[in-house]
Amino acid sequence: MADDLLVIIPTRGRPQAVMEIVRAWHETGATADLLFAVDNDDPELDAYKREAAKFMKGGQVRFAFGKRLRLCGTLNQQAVKAAKRYRYLAFLGDDHRPRPAAMPWDERIRVCLSGGPGIVYGNDLLQGETMATAVAMTSDIVDTLGYFSPPCLVHLCMDLVWVEWGRGMGRITYLDDMVIEHLHPAAGKADVDQGYEEVNSPEQVSSDSAAYYDYRDNGGLEADLAKLRKLVAYSEGGVLNPGVTLAHNSTGAAEEVA
Repeated sequence: MADDLLVIIPTRGRPQAVMEIVRAWHETGATADLLFAVDNDDPELDAYKREAAKFMKGGQVRFAFGKRLRLCGTLNQQAVKAAKRYRYLAFLGDDHRPRPAAMPWDERIRVCLSGGPGIVYGNDLLQGETMATAVAMTSDIVDTLGYFSPPCLVHLCMDLVWVEWGRGMGRITYLDDMVIEHLHPAAGKADVDQGYEEVNSPEQVSSDSAAYYDYRDNGGLEADLAKLRKLVAYSEGGVLNPGVTLAHNSTGAAEEVA
C-alpha cells in the first residue's frame, strides 16, 4: 500500500548516490515512498538499472526512466502524476541526505502539513532558512498550479520560488532542527563533477536568473499566489469561485460539500 508522502529525487550521473540515500533513509526511520527519476540518455543508465534491480518493483523505493527534461521538467512530470495518489509530495536533490532526529523527518513533514495547504522545509546546513533547497508541500498545491515548480525554470532558483509561495500563502514552516544535509561543493562536501559544472555554468545561471526575475516581477508569481490564496481560503471554508478549479479530489472517496 502506498504511503501518503512521496519524495521525488531527479538524478543524473550519480548512481552511487542511490544506496547512499537509501541507507540514510533507513537510518532516519523514514516510511515515505521514494522515487528516483532517471534520464534515458544518462551516461550511467546501466548502473542506475542495476541499482533499480536491487529493489522490489512497486515497493517503497522505485525508479522512473524517461526522456531528459532537466531538473524542473522531470520534477514537474513526476509530481503531477503523483499528486493523484499522494497527499504530500517532496523533493530532494541527489546530493541531499536526511539525518536522524528525535522524530523521523518525514513524520514531521506530515504533522506540519496536516492542517491544510502548505509548504515545509528543513535545514540543509548550507542555506538554512534562506532557501528551500529540499522541500515538501501538500499535493493540492501541485493540482492547483499544474506544476511543482514554474516550468520557465530549468534547474536554479526553484528554492527561492517555494519560499515565496509559502510566505505568500501564509502557510510555510521552516524547521531548523530537521536536517536534510546538502552535500554541495559550495559547502566543501562534494567535488565538482559534470553535473555541477553544467547547472552552475554562466549560461545556466544567466538563463535561470532571468526566467526567475521575469516570473517574480512580471505577473507570474502573483498569478500563482492568487490561486494558492484561494486554495487556502477554500480549505478554511471560504467561497470557491464558480467555474474555477482549485483542487481535485483524487482519493476515490466522496466529499461533503457545504
